[in-house]
Amino acid sequence: MVDTAGMTPEDLVEIELIKRLKYRYLRGLDQKDWTAVESCFTEDATAAYSGGKYAFESRAEILDFLTRSMGAETFLSSHRCHHPEIDLTSATTAVGTWALEDVVIDTTWDITIRGAAFYTDEYVKEEGVWQIRTTGYKRSYEEIQPRGAVPGLKLTASWWATDGRSMLDA
Repeated sequence: MVDTAGMTPEDLVEIELIKRLKYRYLRGLDQKDWTAVESCFTEDATAAYSGGKYAFESRAEILDFLTRSMGAETFLSSHRCHHPEIDLTSATTAVGTWALEDVVIDTTWDITIRGAAFYTDEYVKEEGVWQIRTTGYKRSYEEIQPRGAVPGLKLTASWWATDGRSMLDA
């Protein structure tokens, strides 16, 4: 348990800035805004996704993996992190744990993947800006479902294919 008795309003501002960093990372993933994602990481960042199945030793390696695995417009994703537990460990370092719920629709493979996980992050503040030094998650569960096996299922909007507009009639 963290002792919050000594927490200051300034500490709460720093924690909020770290939350905004994580949210920018997730939005960047889902919108394929690789410049935004890149800005979230230190140059020497490390990542261990899916319990370490996919591990990387630099920002460049992380970005290469993310753009290759998630870059296609047929790969639609929704990453939602919540329940942050963020602890400042110094004026320029912090650690955090986040609950993740994600859904991926891959129209090339005609599948939906749903899952949940817990992210564990380390953050560093350099030149007044928080960045992710280490990130990774371990799955609570993951499931896959063929989309063609669901009667009546139809993708009616996509950020890319429909410019985010629903094709449903009003």
